[in-house]
Amino acid sequence: MSTTPKGPASYFPSIEAKYGRSIDEWKAVLRDSGSSAHKELVELLKTHGFGHGHANALVQHHLHPEKWAAA
Repeated sequence: MSTTPKGPASYFPSIEAKYGRSIDEWKAVLRDSGSSAHKELVELLKTHGFGHGHANALVQHHLHPEKWAAA
């Protein structure tokens, strides 16, 4: 059985390395924003220097954790 992350979580190591904070910290930023709109949250992360792909992956995982729990 592979332990390699699938889906959005496959981006997490590079997100932590590139943006200098843990995934939990970035998810707190998303949670604290009070928004549940995908596009709005992606734009929020872009204000922190995220590229579109990294922002999209993190927001997707944040908004739909149940979809990625088994991945």
